Amino acid sequence: MDPIYYIDRTTGLKCEENVYGASFLHFLYGDTFLSRLLGAPIAYLFARLPFFSSFYGYLQKSSRSQKKIIPFIEKFHVDTTEFADTTSSFKSFNDFFIRHLKTTARPIASDPSTAIIPADGRYLFYQNIKKSDGFVVKGKKFSLKDLLKNDQLAAKYEEGAMAIARLCPTDYHRYHFPCDSIPEKTEEINGWLYSVNPIAIKKNISIFAENKRTLCPLNSPQFGKVLFLEIGATCVGSIHQTYIPGSFCPKGIEKGYFSFGGSSLILLFAPNTILFDEDLIKATADHTEVRCLMGQSMGRKKL
Repeated sequence: MDPIYYIDRTTGLKCEENVYGASFLHFLYGDTFLSRLLGAPIAYLFARLPFFSSFYGYLQKSSRSQKKIIPFIEKFHVDTTEFADTTSSFKSFNDFFIRHLKTTARPIASDPSTAIIPADGRYLFYQNIKKSDGFVVKGKKFSLKDLLKNDQLAAKYEEGAMAIARLCPTDYHRYHFPCDSIPEKTEEINGWLYSVNPIAIKKNISIFAENKRTLCPLNSPQFGKVLFLEIGATCVGSIHQTYIPGSFCPKGIEKGYFSFGGSSLILLFAPNTILFDEDLIKATADHTEVRCLMGQSMGRKKL
């Protein structure tokens, strides 16, 4: 399988991703004879039977899973100096996975006309969804109608802007409000639990519109109605919301978190409301993800 490259926004360097569970993902979604014969059916079962992901998530909450934490940190070079709590305080792998960070670890871009990155992850940005040549994979798009399950919303945002974030198991897994807003109630859209790693997405771009996901409209004075979607994936225990619907939420305040597993976020902005930062647009035009950190600038209000 081809390696996965991304740009580290902090350093500007192009890096090769150290994929958690790479061998298993290659087996499930690869192009070898064995993958097609056995991997694809197993991937189908894992995605279609939530029991597998729920049970795996349950195991990560057990005290026995605590022994995985230090080897994981060492293998993936996770920066423990950012943690709000000591490593020894985590009683399970999931405790480590849903960790809090020090408030100083993720400074928030303060300009009120700026929207921020909502979560640590690898991102792609599309200034005009309709004019883009493909999402993640060149020439391949998923349907906004299928993603949103709402024809009116899909029509409203089809020429809007979109950010797609892929959170790896190594990432900080709490997500935050990208702008000042009053969030509405989160709606759940039922679906499957396929992997959202590029290894899987390149096989089937429609995974984003097939997986279990949630949809929350954010009413922002700067950016209008922003649609915030959390997308589950294989081995994600659950999607947790920690905000209060109908209450004003400043940008940078926590909205929720994912239990163990890889997962994704999608943000949709109505047409002519945001102008994404130039470096983010350039990387996406080259079909390269950018690893961004929560609190960094994502774009400015379009004048």
